Amino acid sequence: MQRLLFVCSQNKLRSPTAEQVFGGRDDLEVASAGLNHDAEQPLGAELIEWAQLIFVMEKAQRSKLQHKFRPQLRGKRVVCLDIPDDYDYMAPALLALLQARVPRHL
Repeated sequence: MQRLLFVCSQNKLRSPTAEQVFGGRDDLEVASAGLNHDAEQPLGAELIEWAQLIFVMEKAQRSKLQHKFRPQLRGKRVVCLDIPDDYDYMAPALLALLQARVPRHL
């Protein structure tokens, strides 16, 4: 069972959509969180330690993640999906991007 963590800024649109899309698979455990302190589910060290593979939506988020959680990221793979904050929750275009970009890393 592979443990995936999807991260965006607020954990309101992109990362919860990704969690919903991939959370139904039997071979995956999936969580999502936001990097901002006021996110719906703020990212913490324990969630990073739980994850085997971490997806961020933007390059700036990867930098912020590495700055805030450098010790916990040792040995972790972080993948940037390059998905801008232009989509609503479960938007068809966002679903298409996630389904095109995530599976190649699994």
